[in-house]
Amino acid sequence: MIQHDPSTSRAARDDRASEHLRFIRDVMERTASFTAVPGWSMFLVGLTALPAAWVASLQTAPDGFLLVWLLELILALSIGIVGLRRKAHRSGVSLRSGPGRKYLLNMTPPLVAGVVLTVALGHRGETDLLAGVWLLLYGAGTITGGGNSVRLIPILGLAFMALGGLAFLLPIEHWLLAAGFGGLHIGFGVMIARRYGG
Repeated sequence: MIQHDPSTSRAARDDRASEHLRFIRDVMERTASFTAVPGWSMFLVGLTALPAAWVASLQTAPDGFLLVWLLELILALSIGIVGLRRKAHRSGVSLRSGPGRKYLLNMTPPLVAGVVLTVALGHRGETDLLAGVWLLLYGAGTITGGGNSVRLIPILGLAFMALGGLAFLLPIEHWLLAAGFGGLHIGFGVMIARRYGG
């Protein structure tokens, strides 16, 4: 007669239970939404983009235009990263795993494409196409990154893409850059801050 050790079967049940809990936690983490989008940082980015758009519109050489927007990009990224980290920390959300990581990874490819096209078009002197490229790809990145975020983020992305389409059709690039990177960030930043806490 074979005797079963009760401690062995209990250990096996505990292992299976732990495995099930890990699976459930992984599924929940993959499907959770990313709520650490910093509304006030988005608002500040919009405020810095308005004077950048004005100064860029005064530039007579493409290099001057690109330099102004490069400096604005560095400033906006700094504000955005600090705000994102602060809100993620307050919300108890990790940017290295789960929804935070997914948000950043999904947003990255369109932004990298924007950088590559900026270099290529800038090198060829076709800077008149950059406003459309920037608005369109930033909007695409916002939609893909924000798919698991608060509902306003994909709507913001669609608005950017609409402005990007207009930039290819209308010769008012500077106004559209101001409306997008300035106005949309300000308006949506306030809405996100009020609805989702900063």
